[in-house]
Amino acid sequence: MASQDARPPLRVAFDMDGTVADMASVLKEHATRLFGPSVTAPSPEPSSEEEPRARLAQMMDDDLRLTSEQQSRLWDTVRQTNDFWTTLPEAEPGIVKKIAATARTRGWEVLFITTRPSSAGDTTQRQTQRWLDEHGFAMPSVTIIQRSRGRLADVLELDAVVDDRAANCVDVASDSQARPILVWRGSKASHPTNLSRLGIRTVTSTARALAMLERMDDARQQSTVVRTIKRVFGRD
Repeated sequence: MASQDARPPLRVAFDMDGTVADMASVLKEHATRLFGPSVTAPSPEPSSEEEPRARLAQMMDDDLRLTSEQQSRLWDTVRQTNDFWTTLPEAEPGIVKKIAATARTRGWEVLFITTRPSSAGDTTQRQTQRWLDEHGFAMPSVTIIQRSRGRLADVLELDAVVDDRAANCVDVASDSQARPILVWRGSKASHPTNLSRLGIRTVTSTARALAMLERMDDARQQSTVVRTIKRVFGRD
């Protein structure tokens, strides 16, 4: 029987593209084949996050700029590619297996979240699940979302969310009690300011985010031990 002081498992959500999977390099390859090596035209502001073009633009690397027409053509390529989301490399070699091994050892509950639009072939959710399984995370939980990640974190009572988008981390910090961890692969000069005052921690890789989560888990366990000792000795 579990102790009344036992902590529930750490509940963590990992964003997919830019955090776990390298979608940007594949889009760059497609864009280069379609438009040539110098794709520098500024992207327009998306009118709605529900539009496929807007979602695609949000997933672009900052150094890949496309016109609205070019975004549409690139989106058509993605949409027409059978099981596109199973073709991506990992953002960091072996990171999926590392997340799986850590979660299994520590008893974490892990959710993968993404705003991926549809492509030809299987559903986006099933493509993502197959990809994660093939890279070493068996029976993954995957949720496709288009709205607030903070609200999702709040409803699911997540402890942490790992994401490569500052806006998503701000959303999590504003609308939930989860700790947002930003994986920032850009330069220090381009790093968004004032994130730390919102409780957003920044790391340079998903592997470092995983190490931060382990330290967070250790602190939770130590807190549980201290409370147990106090209760045993009548100091609670």
